[in-house]
Amino acid sequence: MNQERQFVLFPIGDKRFALPAAQVTELARPDQLQTFPHTTPLHTGVLVRRNHVVPVFDVAQVLIGPNAPSRKFYLIATRKIGKLEELAAIPVTGECELKRIEMRPRTANLPEYISGLLSLEDEIVQVVDIDGIAAQEAT
Repeated sequence: MNQERQFVLFPIGDKRFALPAAQVTELARPDQLQTFPHTTPLHTGVLVRRNHVVPVFDVAQVLIGPNAPSRKFYLIATRKIGKLEELAAIPVTGECELKRIEMRPRTANLPEYISGLLSLEDEIVQVVDIDGIAAQEAT
């Protein structure tokens, strides 16, 4: 039985990653990032978006490393923290794409924050669990 779902594919540098489309609310142009002295590598500041303070959650630091290229857009997605949900701005390097495709299970050698794989014509795209990245940072 085909279990296709929609995903938003987003680039960070030369690689593409994906989030479930149900988790994404919008792709936003860069706004004025507000930074604070007590940030972490993943939480780099906040944006004010539609009268909401939205934390910037820079997953590129985990997915690509400290030499990740500069980001051009923010993918606004929903994160779960315990029983609460909050918006998070994920910096991406270019345009995003909506794709309906079947997700394959993750392989054992992948990090826990990769929840599955999308097999496209010429590439394998990792589906990111942003809540799993946050849990990794907490440990």
